[in-house]
Amino acid sequence: MSNTYDVIVIGAGPAGYVAAIRCAQLGMHTAVVDDFVFKDGEPALGGTCLNVGCIPSKALLDSSEQYHKVAHTLAAHGIKTKGVELDVKAMIARKDQVVKDLTGGIRQLFKANHVEWLHGHGKLVGQGAVEVRGADGETRRIEGGAVILAPGSRSVDIGAAPLDHERIVNSDGALEFTEVPKRLGIIGAGVIGLEMGSVWSRLGSKVVLLEAQDELLAPVDRQVVRVAQKEFKNQGLDIRLGCRVTGTKVGKQVSVHYEDKEGKQNLQVDRLIVCVGRRPNTEDLFVDDVGLILDERGFVHVDEQCRTNLPNVYAVGDVVRGPMLAHKGQEEGMMVAEIIAGQYGHVNYDTIPWVIYTHPEIAWVGRTEQQLKAANVPYHTGVFNFAATGRARAMDESAGLVKLIAHAETDQLLGAHIIGPQASELIAEAVVTMEFGGAAEDLARTVHAHPTLSEAVHEAALAVGKRAIHKAN
Repeated sequence: MSNTYDVIVIGAGPAGYVAAIRCAQLGMHTAVVDDFVFKDGEPALGGTCLNVGCIPSKALLDSSEQYHKVAHTLAAHGIKTKGVELDVKAMIARKDQVVKDLTGGIRQLFKANHVEWLHGHGKLVGQGAVEVRGADGETRRIEGGAVILAPGSRSVDIGAAPLDHERIVNSDGALEFTEVPKRLGIIGAGVIGLEMGSVWSRLGSKVVLLEAQDELLAPVDRQVVRVAQKEFKNQGLDIRLGCRVTGTKVGKQVSVHYEDKEGKQNLQVDRLIVCVGRRPNTEDLFVDDVGLILDERGFVHVDEQCRTNLPNVYAVGDVVRGPMLAHKGQEEGMMVAEIIAGQYGHVNYDTIPWVIYTHPEIAWVGRTEQQLKAANVPYHTGVFNFAATGRARAMDESAGLVKLIAHAETDQLLGAHIIGPQASELIAEAVVTMEFGGAAEDLARTVHAHPTLSEAVHEAALAVGKRAIHKAN
């Protein structure tokens, strides 16, 4: 085992492991330092995303959707079922197996690309020097020509709702329930809160979400949010806005004290999930005298190419500015690896898509209508409802719409906002168009197969020029 490398990566989440593999592909001797341990006690690659975030949550979202279909919607398709039973433990076991398969796949990729995995906590202790502290407390020092910091992020805790990891949990704990809570409270109605609420609501929980902000999903286009609120309400999600949680008390149930515009309120739930955001893992990442600069929120300060203030030290993913999205971190990891190798690396932060995996899904890229109004940018919009597409109707997935926004003078696509079936997949069409500086007209003149969900994107592009075929302009 070497003590000297071309590149050392701290963190094996999406940003870190992608950076490491790309560095190795480019001929650099690369090591990754990561201390994540799965719940079975085994060291695991993939960080939060693969182990307790993106992947397990999507596995449960899919399982809960399958159950809901069998229990509530298949009869409309002429499929009648009797005696449907829910086995939550089996559902959790399936989720764990999906995680194991994928994290094991990263291990195989490391072997194939000759990336060394050093299990332990990594800390920057000098110019190109990293201390690796193992689970036994033993430390070793390794040296690298370049260091990439990719330690990820963790859930934000709040004093008003301290975790006991049984009745009150964070999003990690919400993936481990072995039975369906009759009444579930969630603090925070952002991306994670809505996804967790969707899982357990479909499985039978009465879900109440307490959101401190006065509006739901502030970064999302308001027209999309209005559709989302209607759909979530129809699904039974009780979303209460403008609610500030002031305290909790755990007994046979969890008593949640909060204040809204009507004054002091109380909510009784069986379980409570705290989903109020995430913060960067920059604590114990470096010794003070190395001089690494953080901003006022604890993020590592970097330039447009993820260089820190230290020579040959880079930072990527959740510990730097921008959205905490796995795909954003992956692209930064690729960029940095290529820059270290003397190549040209680039990430277009204007074309990073966002997705919320509720039902219906919500996805967007670029600017919203409210942002363009605030910036006095002239624009045209084109909107098309999924209800007017044959494929969505046949799938019984007619809720939602596609909204495209183009510059009023140049027709360049400035934003795309989708709520509806497979929005997470459809948004890629708009991302590619924007990446190439394309116009709404480019999408409008592109042939889309019939019948498909993508026809809604085509019709929305036509609607920008007031010439959609399957709607009244």
